[in-house]
Amino acid sequence: MTESLLPDLIQQMLRPEFYPHPVQGSRPSPATANPEFPEEFYPAPPAAVQLIQTHISYVLLTGEFAYKIKKPLNFGFLNYSTLEARQHFCEEELRLNQRGAAEIYLEVLPITQIAGQYQLGGSGEAVEYAVKMQQFPQDALLTNLFEQGELTPELLLELAKTIAEFHAKTTTNDYIRSFGEVSQIRQAFDENFEQTTQYIGEPQSQQQFDETKAYCDQFFATQTALFQQRVAADRIRECHGDLHLRNIAYWQKKLLLFDCIEFNEPFRFVDVMYDVAYIVMDLEARQRSDLSTLFLNAYAEQTGDWEGLQVLPIYVSRQTYVRAKVTSFLLGDPGVPEAEKQQAKETAALYYRLAWQFSQPRQGKLMIMAGLSGSGKSSTARQIAARSSAIQIRSDAVRKHLGGVPLNQRGGDDLYSAEMTEKTYAKLLELGLALASQGFPVILDAKYDRVARRQTVIEQAASQQIPLQIIHCDAPLETLKARLDQRQGDIADATATLVAQQVFEPFTATEQAYVTAIDTTQPVEPQLDKLQRNLG
Repeated sequence: MTESLLPDLIQQMLRPEFYPHPVQGSRPSPATANPEFPEEFYPAPPAAVQLIQTHISYVLLTGEFAYKIKKPLNFGFLNYSTLEARQHFCEEELRLNQRGAAEIYLEVLPITQIAGQYQLGGSGEAVEYAVKMQQFPQDALLTNLFEQGELTPELLLELAKTIAEFHAKTTTNDYIRSFGEVSQIRQAFDENFEQTTQYIGEPQSQQQFDETKAYCDQFFATQTALFQQRVAADRIRECHGDLHLRNIAYWQKKLLLFDCIEFNEPFRFVDVMYDVAYIVMDLEARQRSDLSTLFLNAYAEQTGDWEGLQVLPIYVSRQTYVRAKVTSFLLGDPGVPEAEKQQAKETAALYYRLAWQFSQPRQGKLMIMAGLSGSGKSSTARQIAARSSAIQIRSDAVRKHLGGVPLNQRGGDDLYSAEMTEKTYAKLLELGLALASQGFPVILDAKYDRVARRQTVIEQAASQQIPLQIIHCDAPLETLKARLDQRQGDIADATATLVAQQVFEPFTATEQAYVTAIDTTQPVEPQLDKLQRNLG
């Protein structure tokens, strides 16, 4: 698009002298683009100010600051058609994004006009509004960090904690909770399927369309109680609504969650798992299920919301299908070159396939870790989880969530009473059975040092026809003590003095059929390789 076709305001904003501060050289950036609408990048003018357009906004980059102007459009689900609406949604964008990225979102500025000249933040009657943001390097985006091999497990663990803290601070009330009703949630799903029938044949097949839709229809029809539980548990909140990796930056040693949905309540008043599903989708699409599993387990442990994982697949399917749908829209755009259309077709096919894969029936499984404190159960469980995309539920985390004790705080004697221990194991099994029945492989990470506790799991798994394994981690007593002496930064409270008092009841003949022994004084990976081979 040439500069002459742009609105007068944007033409003036492309000039460095428009701004009350120096303009530095900058590069076009996707930082403020919304993936619900495909980006259109335009050539930069000779001046140092750079312009990015999306379907709904203009973004002017000046080097130190970025300014976003909303286009006067009405798409039904998004209405910026009046000046009052654009002012309101600029203020909403500022309010909402300051929750997760206050360092980026600075203020809303009025734009006035005198004798044909626009002025940023001038006096007089406003003719437009701009959101002023701190510009940051695009290398900070998590998508770019991933491409550079710098999206490390440590950073993903920090991301899980950041999102957990973000969700804990979000607002909920009766009005927001009303968006958790099945009738509200499924509207967007039905719309997605209606809008993609024309893409059957390619980039998605009839089978993919039919089975993905049938899965969603059946989930909504049969899981009404589950959605009601999410409402009752206050898990429907004023969330981010668009929390994919390209809307997260790691800048100045802090993770920033930016560009959340301000223009549509049903996109923002959602289950917290709706947000989490974006991260899972992005990592699964990049074929890093190990990182997806790491993030998911860390988030569930931080929040104690293991029950929420039961609705996660429907939301991952939704986010993936939307990505496929939006990419498909490019195929009918006459302004998109054929080479780009071919790439769009391949990308859409990938996401349609992923959405379909999440709709396929899965066989759940239970694995219980067994061994004394310090035997390497949790570290072994993490390795198994990464290999099998399993949900790892640690008894230490369950116990502290039940007792209302922060994970990083040491519990008192009452947290380790016999009554609390029984509650912990009962909750572990309840969670494990619920998730396994939904098709998840689940690892119950606890000592399971008593025959009675193991026998209960065996009986319950058998009654529900859920496959079961017992992974017994073992090491000499002196090794256990040394490990516990060296343990730092872990949520487990066991000490070396306690381990000497622990007694592991030997496996019965019945239990032996389920047991795989892991010697944690030796490298664990080769032993897990052998285990996988034996399981076929």
